[in-house]
Amino acid sequence: MAFIDYYSVLGIDKNASEADIKKAYRKLARKYHPDVNSDDRTAEQKFKEINEANEVLSDPEKRKKYDKYGKDWKHADQFEQAGASGGRQQRSQGNYGSGFSGENFGGADYSDFFESMFGGAGGGFRQGGRTTKFKGQDFNAELQLNLRDAYTTHKQVLTVNGENIRLTISAGIADGQTIKIKGKGAPGVNGGPNGDLYIKFILKNDTNFQREGDNLYATVELDLYTAILGGELVADTFDGKVKLKVAPETQNGTKVRLKGKGFPVYKKEGEFGDLILTYSIKNPSNLTEKEKKLFEELQKLR
Repeated sequence: MAFIDYYSVLGIDKNASEADIKKAYRKLARKYHPDVNSDDRTAEQKFKEINEANEVLSDPEKRKKYDKYGKDWKHADQFEQAGASGGRQQRSQGNYGSGFSGENFGGADYSDFFESMFGGAGGGFRQGGRTTKFKGQDFNAELQLNLRDAYTTHKQVLTVNGENIRLTISAGIADGQTIKIKGKGAPGVNGGPNGDLYIKFILKNDTNFQREGDNLYATVELDLYTAILGGELVADTFDGKVKLKVAPETQNGTKVRLKGKGFPVYKKEGEFGDLILTYSIKNPSNLTEKEKKLFEELQKLR
């Protein structure tokens, strides 16, 4: 199992700052993106390596483990626990590329040592007469939805690492919300359990409504005459239209709350937030001379 130097992949120094990592990743991602290199298999593999390197080095905790354990940073906790109980591992004082001292492991390099631990060269890593099992690596994915799609429970297919995964997305899913699909990550090591798949939802608002939690907000135009005299108004909600009564002398900026006309509450069937409408009074334009005189008379009366 070859050692992958994530710093070299991004073309940065081991002491690079978070800003340096972000800058290098963006530059390389644009260069090797599959949309730009549709027929280049080498570029596609390079793009995957760049994303993998960025995922690890941009996270301070993952980066810390990687600097100690290299490509197999995912199993850092298990290695340390095994070393503490069995005394079999002794960390080297060298850089992250060597990981363990050659004195204790016959000069084997870092990747060879880990390969033997995971059953490549010398079978599984054994401690106390038994083979240690390791959970597979977790996968992370993003799924984009329109706000209207998130309004109803529906099914969707997501392809991760060539596998089609059927999802039931519950109504009310939030922007940035992450769900876990158990066992859909990388295969376990030495018979260990599969990793999990974490899906982050990115919602695009394709409506005239603004969402805050389970409530929706919108602005409704109200003509001057209805605002002054009162009357009725037909307004849009997320799932249809409603008729509203407007009180006389309604002021600009007045808010009306429609109970249960907001967004569905996640995984609580039949529960909805509210819709809050704000009236925006629209003044008449292109007045005739007669209309102007009527307004002038009204002004004198006031």
